[in-house]
Amino acid sequence: MVNMMRYCPLCATELTEVKIDGRQRFGCPADSCEYVFWDNPTPVVAALVERQGRVVLARNKAWPEKMYGLITGFLEKGETPEQGVLREVEEELGLEGTIAGFIGYYPFQEMNQLILAFHVVVDGRIVLGEELSEVKMIAPEKLRPWSLGTGPAVRDWIQRRNASRM
Repeated sequence: MVNMMRYCPLCATELTEVKIDGRQRFGCPADSCEYVFWDNPTPVVAALVERQGRVVLARNKAWPEKMYGLITGFLEKGETPEQGVLREVEEELGLEGTIAGFIGYYPFQEMNQLILAFHVVVDGRIVLGEELSEVKMIAPEKLRPWSLGTGPAVRDWIQRRNASRM
């Protein structure tokens, strides 16, 4: 079990592995402290952005040159997933969007995240935010899902889109 936190944030005692509800966790061994590091997944919002009938894929500045993905970001305190996804679209593309539907939720265990994916429709000129290096527009029929992260949301959106056209 990998532990990102080594010491109790309440009393500074070194955390140790404890078994709680049949699962290994890190907890504080001090008798006067009951702290447990639950390591729950972080909620992330994702937008499959559609603009002028095409899907917007973005490349983060930190990613390899040929790697693109959906618009994503962490859900912030006090906002709903819908507010969060629209905020991310505005921050990263400079556009106000409209939610066309909820695609689904997707555990991304490799990053300890829970992705909440939405279909967002935008219009206007894209102005890249500070995190992105470029975007590309893909015709929906040419869009291919990837295996990790937001890829399953892309797969589900494509399947629903194709089913609704039959």
